[in-house]
Amino acid sequence: MAISVFDLFKIGIGPSSSHTVGPMRAAALFTGALRERHQLERVRRVEVRLYGSLSATGIGHGSDTAVIMGLMGDWPDQIDPAHIAPRIEALHRTGTLQLDGRLPIAFDWQRDMLLLEENLPYHPNAMTLTAYAADGSELSSGTYYSVGG
Repeated sequence: MAISVFDLFKIGIGPSSSHTVGPMRAAALFTGALRERHQLERVRRVEVRLYGSLSATGIGHGSDTAVIMGLMGDWPDQIDPAHIAPRIEALHRTGTLQLDGRLPIAFDWQRDMLLLEENLPYHPNAMTLTAYAADGSELSSGTYYSVGG
């Protein structure tokens, strides 16, 4: 069986695939699951919890930005890097995240992007995403581990 370079390496934003490609994919999968379960339209808030290494070096490595782009429906091998900074700046300016690229929800970076020093048991690159309804009830939650490119 032949192995190509595409089997060895992943395409995506950097500098670290475990800090950007994995978290962006996880967030896009989370959003897709909400859509498939017909819960997306009920979401009014999303909370991001970055643990361990994703928290400690995540901002410098772009984990926070990668998660947000995934929540907006982007995929690491399809995103135009030139669009990232303006969309993140718009989110900071307006406090509105375009969930799945189309559903505006409130996003307060201080409240909704939590950088936690604790490690989860399985792997230091962990994150939990939680979607909430208008009444504050939890619609869905998922924990993801980014184990590398």
